[in-house]
Amino acid sequence: MKKIIIAFFIAFAFSKAFSQNTNLPKIMVIPFTKDGEDLRTVLDDNILTRIALTKVKEGFDSRSFTTVDFVGKLKSAKDNQVFTMDNQSDIKAKILELSGSDVYIVTETSTKSDASGSSATVIISGYETATGNSIANKVSNSGKFQTNDIEKLVAKAVEKSMDEFTFMVTDKFNQISKNGRSVLLDFGFSENSSINMTTEIEGTGLALSDLLEEWISKNSLNGSYHIQGTTNQKMIFDEVKIPLKDKNSNNYTSTKYALEIFKYLKSLNLDISKEVKGATIFITFN
Repeated sequence: MKKIIIAFFIAFAFSKAFSQNTNLPKIMVIPFTKDGEDLRTVLDDNILTRIALTKVKEGFDSRSFTTVDFVGKLKSAKDNQVFTMDNQSDIKAKILELSGSDVYIVTETSTKSDASGSSATVIISGYETATGNSIANKVSNSGKFQTNDIEKLVAKAVEKSMDEFTFMVTDKFNQISKNGRSVLLDFGFSENSSINMTTEIEGTGLALSDLLEEWISKNSLNGSYHIQGTTNQKMIFDEVKIPLKDKNSNNYTSTKYALEIFKYLKSLNLDISKEVKGATIFITFN
C-alpha cells in the first residue's frame, strides 16, 4: 500500500509539472564509458548498454520531450569527419555541441546472477549540457528473477524509474529556467603580473576587485552572485547566476559568459587569459 501511495504522488506531481510547463529540455542520452573505452564504439559490442540507452530515450520520447538520437548524431559526425582528435573528453564535448541538447543523460548498466536469480541495475544521471552540472540521478534495480533474459531485466529496471527521473529532470530544468544556471568565476594573477586586486585601474578610479564585483553585479541574472573570498592575489565568485538563453534564444553557456568578461577586461587595456572547464571560468591577469 505504501508503494502505491508513493507512486500515486509521483504520478500526480509529474502530471502537474507537465500541465504547467511546455518548455521541456531537449534531451540526448549517451552511454557511460569506463577508462580506456571509446565513446564512439562503446555500443558496438554491448547489447545491454544499447538496450538501456534506447529504453531511456523511449521514456523521454513517450513523455513529450524532444530527444536527439546519439547513434544518428555519432554517425553523422563520423561521416562528416568531425572528429580530428582522440581525447575522450573532447569527443564527448563535440557530440554534445552538435546535439543542441539542453540536458544529456548518461546510462550505466550492471547485472548480477547467482543461484537465487538474476537482476539488473541501471544508473541514470542527468547533466546540464552547457555547464556539466548534475541535475538528476537515479539508481534503479529490476528486482531478482529466475530468468536468463537479462535484456528484459535491463528494460524493466529503466521502466521502473522513468516517471520519477523525468520529473526530477523537468523540475530542475524549470528551476534553472527561472533562476538561471550557476557558474564559478576564479580570478587570479600570473607570477609576473604587475597588478593585484587592490590596484586602481586607470580611468575608473576603482580598485580591480571593486570593478569585478560591479561588473558581475550588473551582468548576473537578477544581480544574483556570491563572493567566496578576496585576497590581493585571488577573487572567487563561487556562484554567479547567468541566463539559460541569450537574446536569440540560443543556449547561453559558461563559454559565452567568459567571452563577455574577457571583452570587458580587454576594453580596460588589461592583459588577461581565460580558460573554461565546465561551469568554472578561470581568468588570469598577466
